[in-house]
Amino acid sequence: MPRKIRELVRDLRKAGFYEIVGGKGSHRKFAHKDYAGVVTISGKEGDDAKRYQERQVQEAVESVKS
Repeated sequence: MPRKIRELVRDLRKAGFYEIVGGKGSHRKFAHKDYAGVVTISGKEGDDAKRYQERQVQEAVESVKS
């Protein structure tokens, strides 16, 4: 069962990511001082996350933990 967008956002915030102002529509960008680039999450809070979004968030969170 796919996770919800709100769960991905929660994981990012818990790992120290912060939202960059200026996302377009339902797109939100998250950055971290130790992560090169940004993580873009699209969709409303209650939408099911796509598999690639789950993978991107997981890789980003793991890279800042190391």
